[in-house]
Amino acid sequence: MSESQDDGYGWTSPRVCRARIRVRYSETDQMGVVYHANYLVWFEVGRVEYMRMHGLNYKQLELEGGCMIAVVEATMKFRAPARYDDEVVVESKLLVARGSVIRFGYRILREEDGVLLCEGETVHVVVGRDMKRRRLPERYQQMLAEHVESLDAADEVTVDGD
Repeated sequence: MSESQDDGYGWTSPRVCRARIRVRYSETDQMGVVYHANYLVWFEVGRVEYMRMHGLNYKQLELEGGCMIAVVEATMKFRAPARYDDEVVVESKLLVARGSVIRFGYRILREEDGVLLCEGETVHVVVGRDMKRRRLPERYQQMLAEHVESLDAADEVTVDGD
């Protein structure tokens, strides 16, 4: 599927951030395909670019808000391999921003042919410098709430104490 085709899940929305990455040789394994852990790194690239695209700055959040966003869950489904020198597109979108919980969705596609390589999600909990859970500062909560792609019962995340 190409980037421009609507898949019915909102991936063509203007709220989706697209970041391009060229696969480096060091990211491949003995089989010549991208080592699976690198997809998590690419998810982070997409997430940071998503935040930046919407006027949210991780560094500023840490400095001004005194909080960080810790990954507590990550899921990935691999659909096709990426190989050395492929250009891939990391699509990222915000799925949930509620209290101290933030969930992002991702798709990684090969730029050349639009083939879906990997899709997944990460769930984050906002923590203070003491690593204890806390709410996202109100200013950031409001900014994220404006960009939530979907929030329904299926997207709800329950974390102890939320």
